[in-house]
Amino acid sequence: MGSAVETLCGQAYGAHQFEMLGIYLQRSTVLLMATGIPLMFVYIFSRSLLILIGQSKEIATAASLFIFGLIPQIFAYAANFPIQKFLQAQSIVNPSAYIAAAVLVVHLLLTWLALFVWEWGLLGASLVLSFSWWVVVVAQYVYIVTSNRTNKKTWMGFSMQAFSGLWDFFKLSVASGVMLCLEMWYYQVLVLIAGLLENPEVALDSLAICMTLLAWVIMISFGFQAAASVRVSNELGAGHPKSAAFSVAIVTLISLIISLICAIILFFSRHSISYIFTEGETVANVVSELTPLLAISIILNGIQPVLSGVAVGCGWQAFVAYVNVGCYYVVGVPLGAFLAFKFNLGVMGIWCGMIAGTALQTLILLWVTFRTDWDKEVEKSKNRVNQWHHKKQNH
Repeated sequence: MGSAVETLCGQAYGAHQFEMLGIYLQRSTVLLMATGIPLMFVYIFSRSLLILIGQSKEIATAASLFIFGLIPQIFAYAANFPIQKFLQAQSIVNPSAYIAAAVLVVHLLLTWLALFVWEWGLLGASLVLSFSWWVVVVAQYVYIVTSNRTNKKTWMGFSMQAFSGLWDFFKLSVASGVMLCLEMWYYQVLVLIAGLLENPEVALDSLAICMTLLAWVIMISFGFQAAASVRVSNELGAGHPKSAAFSVAIVTLISLIISLICAIILFFSRHSISYIFTEGETVANVVSELTPLLAISIILNGIQPVLSGVAVGCGWQAFVAYVNVGCYYVVGVPLGAFLAFKFNLGVMGIWCGMIAGTALQTLILLWVTFRTDWDKEVEKSKNRVNQWHHKKQNH
């Protein structure tokens, strides 16, 4: 839901309506904190929910223990995401990077203490994770209120305007939330399906290793996603359609090239890379078999996140939500389950379904993005920014 502030802050900054950024930040934080309350109850009853959908009691118990410690993290996310997008819209990224790097060092130390010295187990690991995210939030907020780049320019202090126009902001936020949740939940659904296979331990272990490797590489694409969103939203807000189109092409190309390089490296190291995570020969062999499919996923995810960033910058969240439903849940999940169980392909079948869904999504977003009339998008951006600015003045 927080990507709504990404669209609005980016376009408002491009239009030089700087004072609106702080209002959007606070408004998004209010909505996300409220959204965190029902999510908290999902976490509390996670064990029963996992058993209900077919997971074993052992897996459900261990997972729910870890999840319980992540409850404070829900609200840290609710505060952190709007802050990050508020800063990124102004091309302020270094402070967040420095803060994240410093907190990572502290987090690793605390995690080691929690697991090996204090012996707090899974609950301790997740509590440390929640604590680390709250440190990130507080540090970024301190930067905002003390920096000359934000204080008294885009951050004018707390305002009651944060509680006005919430319904309209909520509608845009819901579209954003649906878009991203459908994408993120897709991978969790695949994990749940893997837990239903004949040998769930090997399937889950190998899938976890491959998804970890994918996550490492996709972080690069997520960086380009943020850059694409900020650049496109800024250029649209400033009324520069050609610059917006040029930015899309360049960012997509660079991200694709880097992903191709990573995929090639991973493919040629497929027989050894799994031993970073496991000493088990069986799991390592499955990972080796999955790696060619993983390489394809990495290439696709060199393009897809960037195009999603373009969509956020333009305010196309509702459209992308429909695309995600069709590609992931009508094509990807059913096809993966069909191949896994009907043709006994196991985790390879699940991954093939994931590739099919992601490939279809990427093709649709490519077709839409490169057929876009950027002059019309500039007009839409101008209307959107003026609409929200007038609502502020009316209140």
